[in-house]
Amino acid sequence: MSLGAVIDSVEGREKRLTVFDPPNEAVVDDLREYFRSQAVRIERGTTDSGLSGYVVLSDEDGDEVLAAVDLRHVEGDLTAGPGEERAFAPILEHLDETTFTSYDLGQMMAATREMEDRAWRAGSGELHAGFQRVGAIRAQKGVYEDLATKELDIHAYCAPGGALPEIEGVTLHAEDTEEIRTSWFVVFDGGGDPGDACALLAEERGDPDERRFYGFWTYDPATVATVVDHLNERYAVTA
Repeated sequence: MSLGAVIDSVEGREKRLTVFDPPNEAVVDDLREYFRSQAVRIERGTTDSGLSGYVVLSDEDGDEVLAAVDLRHVEGDLTAGPGEERAFAPILEHLDETTFTSYDLGQMMAATREMEDRAWRAGSGELHAGFQRVGAIRAQKGVYEDLATKELDIHAYCAPGGALPEIEGVTLHAEDTEEIRTSWFVVFDGGGDPGDACALLAEERGDPDERRFYGFWTYDPATVATVVDHLNERYAVTA
């Protein structure tokens, strides 16, 4: 499975969030904004049960209910800060993968740092990073020199295009393939702990001058393992 195929498979896992009898349309609009970066379709629904004001998360076809939340407890979630308890927690637990449709360089870098920080804190395991260009690896040399002080097996990828910098403890791969030229990724296998596994994977699409990316980040160990296995097999990586 190619990196692009992994992105396509995640983008296809859309879930449905049905809002039953909301007090007003603004609530539905707020929910659409709250979940706008995730593969969730927001719909309105009605019920004959007499119950109202709640949201239900189901699979794409609506056949399997995954979680339900009383709408009265949701409003605070829309403005809650980091670390604050969220009524949406039962729903978020079922959204292992977060898709995004258009990230710029700043947003991509922020998501990248989250993945690198997990690897740093774990201190061991495999870390794979795709930089697209030699210059990008060179710009991040200091970051990866620091990561290499841990017991991490680090692999960095880019398309050919000049001399690769020497980074002690990092295996560099100059690969002349379309997916390496167009993909930005940071993938950490968890270092033996599935709870630490994470991945950011995106393709650069559209006008090259705009540098916009489309893809996902995930904490799902199975999806992370799929990406790691592909990189190991395609580029003959040996730990």
